[in-house]
Amino acid sequence: MKHFPLIEQYGLIGDMRTAAHVCDDGSIDWLCLPRFDSDAVFARLVGEEEHGSWRLAPVVAGERGSGTVAQRRYVSDSAVLESVWETPTGTVRVTDFMPPGGDAPQVIRIIEGVVGQVPMVSTMRSRPGYGSITPWIHRVGERLVAEAGADALWIDAGAEQTVRDGVITSAFTVAAGQSVAFVLSWAPSAGRPPGLTDPRGALVTTLGFWEAWAGQCTYDGPYRDAVVRSLITLKLLIYAPSGGMVAAPSSSLPEAIGLGMNYDYRYGWLRDSATVVAALLEAGYREEAEAWRRWLLRSVAGDPENLQILYSVTGERDVPERVLDWLPGYEGSVPVRVGNAAAKQLQLDVYGDVFQALYLAHFSGVPHCEDTAVLHQQLVQYLLKNWQEPDEGIWEIRGPRRHFVHSKVMAWAAVDRTIGLAEAGALDVDLFELIELREAIHREVCEKGFDPVRNTFTQSYGSKELDAALLMIPLTGFLPPDDPRVIGTIEAVQRELTSPDGLIYRYVTADGRTGVSGFAGHEGAFLLCSFWLVDTLAVSGRLDEARALFERLLALRNDLGLLAEEYDPEAGRQLGNFPQAFSHKALVGSAVLLHRLSVSTVPGLPVPVMPHPASSPEQDARALAAAPRV
Repeated sequence: MKHFPLIEQYGLIGDMRTAAHVCDDGSIDWLCLPRFDSDAVFARLVGEEEHGSWRLAPVVAGERGSGTVAQRRYVSDSAVLESVWETPTGTVRVTDFMPPGGDAPQVIRIIEGVVGQVPMVSTMRSRPGYGSITPWIHRVGERLVAEAGADALWIDAGAEQTVRDGVITSAFTVAAGQSVAFVLSWAPSAGRPPGLTDPRGALVTTLGFWEAWAGQCTYDGPYRDAVVRSLITLKLLIYAPSGGMVAAPSSSLPEAIGLGMNYDYRYGWLRDSATVVAALLEAGYREEAEAWRRWLLRSVAGDPENLQILYSVTGERDVPERVLDWLPGYEGSVPVRVGNAAAKQLQLDVYGDVFQALYLAHFSGVPHCEDTAVLHQQLVQYLLKNWQEPDEGIWEIRGPRRHFVHSKVMAWAAVDRTIGLAEAGALDVDLFELIELREAIHREVCEKGFDPVRNTFTQSYGSKELDAALLMIPLTGFLPPDDPRVIGTIEAVQRELTSPDGLIYRYVTADGRTGVSGFAGHEGAFLLCSFWLVDTLAVSGRLDEARALFERLLALRNDLGLLAEEYDPEAGRQLGNFPQAFSHKALVGSAVLLHRLSVSTVPGLPVPVMPHPASSPEQDARALAAAPRV
């Protein structure tokens, strides 16, 4: 039976077009070319060796490429991964990276002898089509090229390469002070071959790019190292040519082993990308916000009535979901899916996240865009007509729609931020209509989404179930943190959705119960939700508890500072697609909030994560009286 590495055994390298998962055994097990949502040429991550990988490791005790790395790290503030191997005959260092900004994606691996002599072996088994195709491998001069359909992989090596049964192998020895480099370059098979690359020069350029980018971070709090690593990870998930960003660079890493909760996250969710933009803005990054805003305009195009909740990284609407039935899945977790059927769902909460990102962009100094203002106005009109509809919600249920409380709260936030932009002169809208709508949503949620007997808001209207997304109620400004209903909801979530070590589940699925996702079984604790609890505790004045939970969450990162979507407290391991934008944007947001509150001149001052003053019904009544009717 195949041994699957733990998800946290992987590191990530990338060039803002695609990314590669590098295991601590020296194997690149997932790489899609030429972009995030292209077919994988290495798919061992959710398959077997036969589905593609590139192993580069020492030869130990007569075995080819055995053992795991002794230590690894990212070089300074960069996405350059350095792995050090210690063997009985010596020590060797492997540096893996993908240069940003080139003509086409490249993976470069530089092997350097540190001490003694170390026999090494490189075994490259490229299998395009998610492991379904064996390419045609042939020589062009001193170079090897593996071609399949429209794609060609050019392999340039500083060691002799042999080809047998579709596998490219290089066996060589590196001594102290020596180095050998491998360069894998993608190119269209019908186009010109890529030019030769100077690996050392590319490394210097890549390090310079990342160090300059990381140096723009304005956060100077106590968790700076963790924040910068998360920001770099978020930057790696942006598709630079368009400004779109993926929720994660992987597909079908399971949320629960063997339960079928395996989805493709290599697309741009409006919710996820908008919240990433917010996190980047909080840390001083504006360029990414402008680029994402252009991606949003192109993706929605002239059709806001048919807004999708996700698009491809270049804005395509058609991302049909299909099953790759030849892949056995990570730890046997099938099906392995590509594409995502959630694209056709209605999720009203995305309007709150998108409008919040636009709100923050405006108040962070991102230049005004009239086209975005027009789109905003159109989307508000759609929300005005449809906010009372049931939807699939933030967890993307695949069953009947419901009136999710979180969706309504975020619809309220969308209207609230629109009013804030209008009051700032950035939008021309009917303020009277919107203030009236804001009050109507608030009133309905408090009447239909609150259980007065248990003193808690509920997952959906009329439901008795809880949902961790309810923690967003005080963070949006919908209600103040000291409101008894908020306090009761926090207590209910901590009582019913918390693991023994304080992590938060999205909703109850234990004891054979089927959660809102439609799957029965116990999934991991959702890291985004756990960071929400950090924020909620912080704005409620419980800073010591918030900081303790935040530091517990930091300890769950792998040795490279990376987080997946979920964490299984019982098995002590990460679960879900990796690394996850939601988890890293939440880490950044929580760190910024904790620092802001700790230096506040007013102890315990609640600062909403989505900052705009919440309005009471009385304030809305006064605003309605003063607002002009259009």
